[in-house]
Amino acid sequence: MYRTFSPRIEDRPVYAIADLEALGSVRFLEAVDGMVKAGVRWIQLRAKKASGAQLFHLARDCYQRLQGHSCGLWLDDRVDLAALLPVEGVHLGQQDLPPAAARELLGPQVAIGLSTHSHRQVEEAAENPHVDVVAIGPVFPTVSKLNPEPTVGLQLIREARQLTSKPIVAIGGLSENNLCSVLAAGADSAAFLGAVCHGDVGVRCKSLLRRAKDCP
Repeated sequence: MYRTFSPRIEDRPVYAIADLEALGSVRFLEAVDGMVKAGVRWIQLRAKKASGAQLFHLARDCYQRLQGHSCGLWLDDRVDLAALLPVEGVHLGQQDLPPAAARELLGPQVAIGLSTHSHRQVEEAAENPHVDVVAIGPVFPTVSKLNPEPTVGLQLIREARQLTSKPIVAIGGLSENNLCSVLAAGADSAAFLGAVCHGDVGVRCKSLLRRAKDCP
């Protein structure tokens, strides 16, 4: 019997991705503080080029920053570190460890999110008992990945909403201008990297949260 993703997803319309390469090590923890203080309740730590030791220490420091706040910490890719740290979840790509194998390491207490880029992948994620959150994208063109998948648009989100009651996260090319459109299409949350990692992180997060609250 595996866990059901328990936090109220409707309270998490903004999923902030704290990316080490985008922020730089000097700004990283300051940025996480800004996200938390702005009211973000869902933060992912992403560091594609970091060593295992560096990412372990960053994740541990992030977790300490989140203490006392209603905010869940997720790790990108690294199931091994998610098994060692008190994180809420781990996010996997199609080329990462399969969700069933990740579950063997993580047990029932850590949520698993999976990226999907096609109708077939969404169907598989919807039917997979080890997947708690279905991420869909890139919805719009993105520059945060060197070789991104083809854009899927809003239609795949609409289709996914008909296929599953699992939380759906839209990702890829999202901004304050298109936030409401992805939520209206059926996404429960919208993931932001570039839109929060540049400029004043706290101000940007507050603006996105206000926009999400005002969406029809």
